[in-house]
Order: sequence, then C-alpha cells, then structure tokens
Amino acid sequence: MYQVSIQTSFSAAHSLRNYQGECENLHGHNWKVEVTVASKTLDEAGLTIDFKILKQKTNAIIQQFDHHHLNEIPYFATHNPSSENIAAYLFNQLKESLQGSPVELVQVSVGESETSKASYLP
Repeated sequence: MYQVSIQTSFSAAHSLRNYQGECENLHGHNWKVEVTVASKTLDEAGLTIDFKILKQKTNAIIQQFDHHHLNEIPYFATHNPSSENIAAYLFNQLKESLQGSPVELVQVSVGESETSKASYLP
C-alpha cells in the first residue's frame, strides 16, 4: 500500500458556538490542511497520484474558506466551525472530487496552529 500526502493552507475567521471561553469570540487562524490518500498500485509514471492534482482538488474546495468568516458558510450555520468539523467537511467534499480516481482518501487533518490539529478518518 502506498500513501501520499499534500499540505496546503488558508486564512479564515470563526467563532465557536457553545464554547465557554475566548474562542467563542470572533478570531482567526492560518489553517494548515493535510490530505492523505492511498493506493495499492502505481501508475505508469510510478505515482500514486500527482501531488499537483491532489493539491489542485484540495485548493478548489478550501478556496471557499480563504479570507472568510467560516460561520457564514452555509454548512457551518448548522455545524460548529471547529477544526474537527472543518476536517470532516473537507474529507467529504474531497472524497466526492476524487471519485473515479485510483486513490482512496485516507485522512484529512486541519490545524489551527503549529501545535494543534484535528484529523478526520471515516
């Protein structure tokens, strides 16, 4: 089994609902996103998937978040914009985008800082 990962980022603000503390107030992060896919086989070039393609597909999804207030995005009107929920949302959107490709989406991680991240695995 082969696994490959890409990293990308976006900047956005959010405020956590039902949170007892400062994070209930509007604040922002430079979010780090890591996407991992797997495949049992390699293509003719010896690749699982071209890193460029995986990054393009990921960036197409996170583009809607960059420099926005996440609470104003329709999905996060009913789901708290926590790192965990952002990771799950990205996973589900990316899984759909990767349908028909030879790779399986394994995990999406979203970090709010250099020391804090959440991951979603199905």
